[in-house]
Amino acid sequence: MNVKEILTNLETKHPGEKEYLQAVHEVLESIETIYNENPQYEAAKIIERLVEPDRILTFRISWVDDAGNVQVNLGHRVQFNNAIGPYKGGIRLHPSVNLSILKFLGFEQIFKNALTTLPMGGGKGGSDFNPKGKSDNEIMRFCQAFMLELWRVIGPNTDVPAGDIGTGGREIGFMYGMYKKLQQENSGVFTGKGLNWGGSLIRPEATGFGGVYFTKEMLETKNDTFEGKTISLSGFGNVTWGSALKLTELGGKVVTISGPDGYIYDEKGLDADKIHYLLLLRASNNDIVAPYVQEFPEAKFYPGEKPWGVKCDIAMPCATQNELDGEDAKKLVANGVKYVAEVSNMGCTPEAVDVFHNAKILYGPGKAVNAGGVAVSGLEMSQNAMKMSWTKDEVDAKLHQIMHSIHTACLKYGTEQDGYINYVKGANIAGFIKVADSMLDLGIV
Repeated sequence: MNVKEILTNLETKHPGEKEYLQAVHEVLESIETIYNENPQYEAAKIIERLVEPDRILTFRISWVDDAGNVQVNLGHRVQFNNAIGPYKGGIRLHPSVNLSILKFLGFEQIFKNALTTLPMGGGKGGSDFNPKGKSDNEIMRFCQAFMLELWRVIGPNTDVPAGDIGTGGREIGFMYGMYKKLQQENSGVFTGKGLNWGGSLIRPEATGFGGVYFTKEMLETKNDTFEGKTISLSGFGNVTWGSALKLTELGGKVVTISGPDGYIYDEKGLDADKIHYLLLLRASNNDIVAPYVQEFPEAKFYPGEKPWGVKCDIAMPCATQNELDGEDAKKLVANGVKYVAEVSNMGCTPEAVDVFHNAKILYGPGKAVNAGGVAVSGLEMSQNAMKMSWTKDEVDAKLHQIMHSIHTACLKYGTEQDGYINYVKGANIAGFIKVADSMLDLGIV
């Protein structure tokens, strides 16, 4: 495999798709050696087949707002790879959504889902629709129109969508309601469903909880714990909320959250009331964190800034892709950060990752750290298939075990000769081998 040649060809075919090309580049760099040691991969053109989606569905979504005006959005579903199971990945509703972002997310999802050991392939979908400021009725009409275009190509054994940025329990409910009506069946085609109609306990917390469990494993390689550690988080949605909840429970002190408007520094750390306030803040529909200081005046708000200049032991980006760049990484290293765990998808730029690796800071990539969300989605699918539900403790125990097994796989393939653990290499190789070997087993299809 010639990584440079493959990337050059992809850039020619898909110009301007920077997020997608970045994700492919990271994986190919990590797996190049093991790929070239296994000629059966080259003979079957595994890479050439793996980096292109099986198919992409693009469609127009027409809906009517509360004022009676017709609105038009664009929707996509990227079905990337189903070698180990039905396509599985969330639906993102945000003005920034484009094919590059959805292809990057779908590509990452292939390896993330493989790492969970559950039988799920990789996919992603979404629309440039912005749910902020919309009424419940407007969101319902949009979701129903979205599903009118998508319902024919999804199903519990075909493609199982879920939530993502902008898509929570309300949106999943509206989409699933329309799917159920059109398909005339009640199946587990969506995950992230409400508890009343097939959802799983701890699903909203799962990405954050799983990220903390993986980070706990990282600390244990150094005989370390969360006790007394200062932790910087970004974001203020479900991922940040779940992370803060579990970190605080395990003895850590979370001192930052952030939004598009800036970041909050709370020197005392987030307690139960402050963590609960994150839910109220998110529900306010304003997409800003500044009101936090009105509720808790001891905290400080830094408008237009990111939280990575704050002195901390552990940094955990929880918001969106490429939110932590090379300069941010240098600030964290200079301030003595010991661990970085990416709870958002591709939250760090390649330059930031290089800074952490060069400084021998333990850095966990999103496809491993944040796999807890899709892991519990897989557990939700299992519960739906068996027509039963597990207790919170049962789901949490299964999640904990899955994150432990992901970390073990990362150690197996990522431990270098000097003992440093390259989690990027470990996660990419472990996920790739599982998918590539499955593709070989299935023939050229």
